[in-house]
Amino acid sequence: MTEAEFDQLFNDVSNWGRWGEADERGTLNYLTPEHVRKAALLVQSGRSVSLSREIDTVTAVDNPNPAVHLMIRGYDIPADAGEPQFVSDHLSCGCHGNAHSHIDALCHVAYKGRLYNNRPLSIVTTHGASAMDITKYANGIVGRGVLLDIPRLRGTKWLEPGDAVTSEDLIAAEEKQGVRLGEGDLFVFRVGHPLRRKELGPWNIEQGGQGRAGLHPTAMRLLHERKVAAFLPDGDGETVPSKVEGVLNPVHALQIGAMGLACGDSLQFEELAKVCEEEGRWDFMVVVAPLRLPRGTGSLVNPVAIF
Repeated sequence: MTEAEFDQLFNDVSNWGRWGEADERGTLNYLTPEHVRKAALLVQSGRSVSLSREIDTVTAVDNPNPAVHLMIRGYDIPADAGEPQFVSDHLSCGCHGNAHSHIDALCHVAYKGRLYNNRPLSIVTTHGASAMDITKYANGIVGRGVLLDIPRLRGTKWLEPGDAVTSEDLIAAEEKQGVRLGEGDLFVFRVGHPLRRKELGPWNIEQGGQGRAGLHPTAMRLLHERKVAAFLPDGDGETVPSKVEGVLNPVHALQIGAMGLACGDSLQFEELAKVCEEEGRWDFMVVVAPLRLPRGTGSLVNPVAIF
């Protein structure tokens, strides 16, 4: 796509002003109490599955800023503090990146000098975000999750770097799995990125490296038309190299900057895919609970699917 074509797509899927000038929830406005109630009715077997990767403390080409986990107190060092005894630890980790499962706040992405809902860049400084921070999701994101498993559709273990999934691919996956994304749903999108990393090792996923599989920017039209409430990919949703001239992360610009779409990054669905096969269904209840971090632009998260 040319940059001009992309800008037209940005305008076509924009939700600016849809819920008023003061809106800070974006597509979560589609996720009504009735949608949550119906999602709860999907719980039948009671099985639950984590959708998060393990927190990674190992430096790698795709994890240049690993998490730091420190033990503050352990049982191996005697402490004369009476009974009972305690241990404790400390975790330091970035809220974004390609190795840590997290969710983005709507202030996380700007395109051509504006944030979602035409907000100015000035609402986010080195002191944090004064609007659209991660606390706007503090009550959680709970709804019907729909897994579209593209490697399953293609008959492969994973998609190779640079593979761009189109709207036609998503519709084909729906038809094969007998499921359909609808208004207020949480779109769980599998390309098999974590499995490829586990079996082949980490690789340079950025521009100029081997890249990664994700959505083609035009696929965002389908998410916009279906009024999807949240996007949960097992990569970050981007296809690298970018399919848009002059725009390195077009999917992020569209989903957050234009649509105000609640988005997770760097999740994993290997266990989920197996449970879906065993249960014979590809929809389930999902609970996403970001940390309540004032002025934060994102949060580590461990989403859970419940069958």
